[in-house]
Amino acid sequence: MFVAAMVVMVATGLPIYAVLLGTAAAFAALGVAIGAFEWPILGALPSRVVGLLEHDLLQALPLYALIGALLNRLPVAALLHGAGARLFGRFGAASPLSALGVGALLAPMNGSVGASLYTLSRRIAPRLAREGVAPAEAAATLCVASTLGIVIPPSLVLLLLGDAMMRAHTEAVNASHAATQVVNTQDIVRAALLPGLAVFVAALAIAAWRGRGRTPAPAPTLRRGEWIEASAVALAIVALLGSVAAGRLYAVEAAATGALALFVWALLSRRLDRATLGAVLVDAMTLTGLLMALLVAATSFSLVLRAFGTDALVAEGLQALAPRPALLAGAVLLIFVGCSFVLDAFEMIFLVVPLVMPPVLVSVPDAAWVAAITLLVLQAGFLLPPFGYAVVMSRRLLAEPPALADLARALAPHLVAQALVVAALLAWPSLAHWGDDAARATPALSDQDIERLMNEASRSNPKR
Repeated sequence: MFVAAMVVMVATGLPIYAVLLGTAAAFAALGVAIGAFEWPILGALPSRVVGLLEHDLLQALPLYALIGALLNRLPVAALLHGAGARLFGRFGAASPLSALGVGALLAPMNGSVGASLYTLSRRIAPRLAREGVAPAEAAATLCVASTLGIVIPPSLVLLLLGDAMMRAHTEAVNASHAATQVVNTQDIVRAALLPGLAVFVAALAIAAWRGRGRTPAPAPTLRRGEWIEASAVALAIVALLGSVAAGRLYAVEAAATGALALFVWALLSRRLDRATLGAVLVDAMTLTGLLMALLVAATSFSLVLRAFGTDALVAEGLQALAPRPALLAGAVLLIFVGCSFVLDAFEMIFLVVPLVMPPVLVSVPDAAWVAAITLLVLQAGFLLPPFGYAVVMSRRLLAEPPALADLARALAPHLVAQALVVAALLAWPSLAHWGDDAARATPALSDQDIERLMNEASRSNPKR
C-alpha cells in the first residue's frame, strides 16, 4: 500500500495528500471487499481526525504558517542577511556565512523545509548572485540553510517528532514491560541541541573555507534604523527559540508571540500595506490548509494500514533484526533516507515514525538518542543528490539553477560533515544526554513533601 502510494505520486505528480487519500480509499474498499477487515473499523476515522486537530502542537501549525508567510512577504530575511554580510564584511565568504545565519534563525520559525527554501531563494539568492557567489555554492548554501530548522531546536518539525517519539516509546515500553521513563518532547529538544549546533558550526566552517582568498564583496550599506531593526528582530527570534528550547514557553505561545511581534514590527515600520496583508493571509491559509489536508490524509492512510495489519507485519520484520540492534537501527535509518526523496519531514513523522519506531525502541530503548540520529539522517536525506527534497526544490525555485553534478560537488563537504556528526553521536551517545543531569537536578516531590509545602503556604497566607 505504501509502495503503491509512492509510485502513484512519482508517476502522476499529484499532491501527496491527494495520493494518500485516494490510496487509502481504494485499499479500504478492497479490504472490505476481500474480507480483510470489517467496514465498522473505518468508523474510528472521525475520532482520530478530531483528536489530531485537538493536538496542542498542531494548534501552533497555523501560527507557524502565518510566520512563514510574513517572513516571505516582508523583507526580514533580506534585512538580516544585509546586517550579517556587513558583520562578516572582511571575509570572502561574508554573504554565504550570513545566509547560513539567517537560515539558522528563520528555518525553525518557518516550520518546514519547503517554506524556508522558498523564502531564502526569493530574498537571499538574488543577493548571492549579485555578489559573485558561484551558482552551485549559492544553491548548496541555501539547501543547507533551509534544512537547519530540522536539527536546530525548537522547530515545528522537531517538536512534532518529539511527540511522535513519545508515542512510539510508550508503545515500546508497554510491549517490553521495561521499567524505564518514557521520553518527552523536552528530552528530544535537549538531545538535538548539541548535534544541531555541530552541524551549523560545520556549515559555517565549510563556507569560510570556500571563501578563503576570495576578494570580499562590497558590504551593503545599512542605515542606523535598519541596524536597530535587524538587531531587534534577531534578538527577539533568539529569545523565542531559546525560551521554547529551555521549556519556558510552549510552542503555541512562542508561535503566537512571534507572529504578533512580526505583525507589529511590520505595521510600525510601514512595511505592511493592505495588499501585502491580504497576500500574507492568503499564503498562511493556503499553507495551513495544505498541511492540515496532509495530516488528515496521513491519519486516514495509517488507519487503513493498521486495518490490514501492516504495523504488525513491519514490527515482525524488524523484530527479526532485534538480536542485532545496530543493524536494526541502520535499516530503519536507511528507510528514512529513502523516504526523504519523496516525502517532507511532516509526512514522515505522521506516516513512517509510528510504523517503524516502536519495534526499534523495544531493542534500542534510548529514544532521545535515536531521535537525534533520526533528525541528522533526515537532514542528510534532504540534501542527497539527485532526489533529496531540498535539492529538487532548489533547482525548481532558483532563477539560475546549477548543473546537478556541480551542486552535488558543492554539497559533498556538508554531507561528509553530517556523516562525521552522526558517527560522533553513534560513538558517544552521551552527546544526546548532556542536559539530563541538570533536568534531574530537582528531584520529584513526594506526597509528604507536597503536603508540607501546602501547610507552609497555608501558614504564610492565613485566611482572613
